[in-house]
Amino acid sequence: MSQHPHDHSERLPEDRNWISSTGLNRRRLLIGGTFAAGFAAACRPVSSSAIQTSAQGLAEESVSIPTDDDFAMPAFVARPADTENAPVICVIHEIFGVHEWVRDICRRFAKAGYYAIAPDLFARHGDATKIPEIKQLVDTIVSKAPDTQVLADIDAAYAWAGSHGANGTRRGITGFCWGGRIVWLYAAHSPNLDAGVAFYGRLVSQKTALQPLSVIEEVTKLKAPVLGQYGALDKGIPLADVDAMRAALKQAGKSPPDEITVHPGADHGFMADYRPSYDEAAATAAWQATLGWFDRYVKKGK
Repeated sequence: MSQHPHDHSERLPEDRNWISSTGLNRRRLLIGGTFAAGFAAACRPVSSSAIQTSAQGLAEESVSIPTDDDFAMPAFVARPADTENAPVICVIHEIFGVHEWVRDICRRFAKAGYYAIAPDLFARHGDATKIPEIKQLVDTIVSKAPDTQVLADIDAAYAWAGSHGANGTRRGITGFCWGGRIVWLYAAHSPNLDAGVAFYGRLVSQKTALQPLSVIEEVTKLKAPVLGQYGALDKGIPLADVDAMRAALKQAGKSPPDEITVHPGADHGFMADYRPSYDEAAATAAWQATLGWFDRYVKKGK
């Protein structure tokens, strides 16, 4: 089978790739109750490995952000309760929208001293957390979110945070799955970004009228250092794509500082502790690397 990075035949599409990664660790106990109810419908049942970060010492709220086209975009914010002017980390959700796991990632960043904000970039097109089938979710919401709208909405999220207690001049971005691709694109879009960390975001995409950008073709435009975190077993992002991206970064003079880490034995969604695809070793290493990356590039001069 061809290994050419622009051949789409061997990449599982987003919906099938998530489903394929759910067969791992099925012996893990599943949980229910009000905690599980906070997760997107398409994510259930929820694995007992799901991490619950305490909100003690944090301030968190659900907010509404006015966008350029006068849409009221929902977002979740978590920040240190006793810290003003904390640097901003924008957390970009997976295909499942802003559900409990995304909120918990925000709490983890807040515990590390950041003002974390997770805008709902699908909200114009529906509530991604309420759709039970992944294929339906991709067809009816994810595919409808234009790249131009998403990038502008992230601009609006940073501007809002900067006028609501955050240090809007210190900006990091991270994202997962669908959001991982957006991290790379945003780093090519914004001259105001300090750093990004992209978790298993597609590097080579099927282009559409609404989503015409393919990450590997945007490499020369990167304006901030990005750390890519990928799983060696990911069937939607083959290692041939990762190798091609590394070569493109090097050719464009972006590497270093840009770099990509491939976690051996890890599948797509290895950070998603609420799913059977969770890989604790890879997730722990990736999280420490993420905090180190943002400490270096976003907190610098603090």
